[in-house]
Amino acid sequence: MKTLLPLAALLALAACAAPGVPHERHRAQHGHEHGHACARLDDATLVGKTEAEAGALLADCPWRVSQRDGQSLPGTMDYRPERRNLGVENGKVVWVRRG
Repeated sequence: MKTLLPLAALLALAACAAPGVPHERHRAQHGHEHGHACARLDDATLVGKTEAEAGALLADCPWRVSQRDGQSLPGTMDYRPERRNLGVENGKVVWVRRG
């Protein structure tokens, strides 16, 4: 039993060693760039939409609400150019930023 714990830890580390592999595999299997449909959607299209409408338009895209009614919400500090960060006031999107 004691030898299984280090083995499990090693396997967990190995799974994290190549973070791009699943994404690359997805791209190769499906023959398209992840987020390709998302890239065609102009950010300005989202401004004025309700949060639910914006969420539906961004269904297959990485996105998050970064600010709601003037209150900043917690989020990771990693930069992902394909991710949209939304500012929402009174249930409507008022700004969109990438990253």
